[in-house]
Amino acid sequence: MSASGYDPEGEDETTSELLFENGPVMAEPIQYEDFAKIELRVAKILDARPHPNADKLLLLQIDVGDEQKQIVAGIRAHYTPEQLVGKSIVVVNNLAPAMLRGETSNGMLLAATSGEKVVLLTPDDPECVTGAKIK
Repeated sequence: MSASGYDPEGEDETTSELLFENGPVMAEPIQYEDFAKIELRVAKILDARPHPNADKLLLLQIDVGDEQKQIVAGIRAHYTPEQLVGKSIVVVNNLAPAMLRGETSNGMLLAATSGEKVVLLTPDDPECVTGAKIK
């Protein structure tokens, strides 16, 4: 399961959390070198539309500064396309492409779950430019 809520194997968007009787459990620690491989960028959503073959997915056309590309996100139950166009979000820019229900996803948006709600991670500074690298 990804942070954007889609499952590459199908359409199951249930948020995967490690829960035990006493609450969430921290994931296994990784080395800095592993984290450094992830390219996080600020992206602007140029267009959003429902996925033609999946009720829970949206197709997003994004601008990551030096290119435009498509990502597929399992956020259709939480956001309408109209709410997303023009919004700045945080994406994993160098994720290997994945085919999701017949559409290619070239990245992944970052989102948090807050109870039943999915909240997109967005830069709150209006001066943060599209394509800015997040460190």
